[in-house]
Amino acid sequence: MTFKTLDDIGEIRGKRVLVREDLNVPMDGAKVTDDTRLRAAAPTLAELADKGAIVLVLAHFGRPKGERKADMSLSVVTGPLAAVLGRDVAFIDDCVGDAALAAVNALQPGQIAVLENTRFHKGEEKNDPALVAEMAKLGDLYVNDAFSAAHRAHASTEGLAHALPAFAGRSMEAELVALDKALGSPEHPVAAVVGGAKVSTKLDVLKQMVAKVDHLIIGGGMANTFLAARGVDVGKSLCEHDLKDTALEILDAADKANCIVHLPYDVVVAREFRANPPVRTVNVHEVAADEMILDVGPAAVEALGDALKTCKTLVWNGPMGAFEIAPFDTATVALAKTAAALTTAGQLVSVAGGGDTVAALNHAGVAAEFTFVSTAGGAFLEWMEGKELPGVKALG
Repeated sequence: MTFKTLDDIGEIRGKRVLVREDLNVPMDGAKVTDDTRLRAAAPTLAELADKGAIVLVLAHFGRPKGERKADMSLSVVTGPLAAVLGRDVAFIDDCVGDAALAAVNALQPGQIAVLENTRFHKGEEKNDPALVAEMAKLGDLYVNDAFSAAHRAHASTEGLAHALPAFAGRSMEAELVALDKALGSPEHPVAAVVGGAKVSTKLDVLKQMVAKVDHLIIGGGMANTFLAARGVDVGKSLCEHDLKDTALEILDAADKANCIVHLPYDVVVAREFRANPPVRTVNVHEVAADEMILDVGPAAVEALGDALKTCKTLVWNGPMGAFEIAPFDTATVALAKTAAALTTAGQLVSVAGGGDTVAALNHAGVAAEFTFVSTAGGAFLEWMEGKELPGVKALG
């Protein structure tokens, strides 16, 4: 798709720019425990302010369900955002209304202000045209820099893009460029790693991937469902036995699309799910009735690494095993390191996304070596499913 960026915005000194960011950061009391989203917002906000715009930040925080709730006020994020930016950030107690407009009009070119939680208004999540119109009164231009909220057709993520001249911020721009390289117009062969606990949560992703990629690597608990569908006794492993027929349909679709599906042929098993229990590495046909599969085995991981070496593009969502607990992080870490090394060598474009995936890549110490790591959860998943994201479509 084509969309306008900050490069297309023209002279903006003195213009009021409404910027949709994702400031929904994890907190421990008044302390931000992970400022990733604040750092992602910083380049766009700083660039606009440096160009003399009056920068008005729109965002949600928590799920107040259309009511004012003191513990969900964005005032607590204003200080941490100012610290990341290294400049003052004002706070305005609403995102619509006469008082908010007066506060906005009192700002000077180059100033940045965070407006109060958009979800304090019931019309936000309903994309109410009346609320959109009220928000639009505060700005001259609109910039969407929150890909992680782009799968929601809300007033501040979709509605405003139709009410004001609309542009993609730097974070949104980087995300869309990376996603296009990964699945929009990728260089083949393309590999996809799809992991996680349940097939049911990634059915649409799997169906989409077999039609688009050359290698589909299935890991995590969902691999057990595919193994069971092929007649493997997976013992007491996490497995959705009721989805065996669906798994077979996906495998059949992959065959027709000439997509190679990679399932583990050796696995790491244990009788209990805890840190560092007694484990065995066995062929998938040797899993005992009282054992559970908790990671992919070393032989399969080596083979998967060899498959990646033949590819030009990789998209990754989900871990290979129960990576949160040692030693079941081994396969995820090993494959992530292989992908990172290939990326660093210039042989692979690697794009990863989703909460568990980011955590796994950080755990492996290789997130910085991937071409692009998306912190978006639902939006990244819906993009992998091939769905149109309202917040992105509205920028086109």
